[in-house]
Amino acid sequence: MSKEEEMERIEREIKNCKKCELWKTRNNPVIGEGTLNANIVFVGEAPGYNEDKQGKPFVGRAGKVFDELLAHIGLKREEIFITNVLKCRPPQNRNPLKNEISACTPYLDRQISIIRPRAIATLGSFALHYIFEKFGLKRETIGAVHGKSFDVFNLTGVRKIIPMYHPATATYNPETKNLLLKDFEVLKNICRRDA
Repeated sequence: MSKEEEMERIEREIKNCKKCELWKTRNNPVIGEGTLNANIVFVGEAPGYNEDKQGKPFVGRAGKVFDELLAHIGLKREEIFITNVLKCRPPQNRNPLKNEISACTPYLDRQISIIRPRAIATLGSFALHYIFEKFGLKRETIGAVHGKSFDVFNLTGVRKIIPMYHPATATYNPETKNLLLKDFEVLKNICRRDA
């Protein structure tokens, strides 16, 4: 089965998913988008209001910040893959619940295994905690590890994990944008070294 066929199967499963209660309140699941040959997979927390309406990741104010950060390191959305820990929006943008994360992350795991990126950039605390746990790294706060690179080893080789603040933080705290720009530069340097 090709990467495209595998991803289409995941998309069908997500559209019909009823493993948690979020399917009852969502408008559209947000599967993720980008190239299946991406060197970098960005993992956010969960869809927000605009994402839920459009069925696309990072399309609201945080999406504009995200696009600026990508442009800062010379990347376009078409060159990366972006998805979330949860594929459906929690009501009122509340934090994801444990049972929702448990129900939804097998889809994320499968997406990562299909794409096999060189780097996984986590955007925000929930993505950080899930990806660190998945790859056997010690639980950390985002403030302590943002912009740093962690090597993890698996059957497909070495993978880098780079925790970052969520782009939404720059929409309500403009000073965070400078931190995000520096963190993205770390990502650019890692990808350049690995090219």
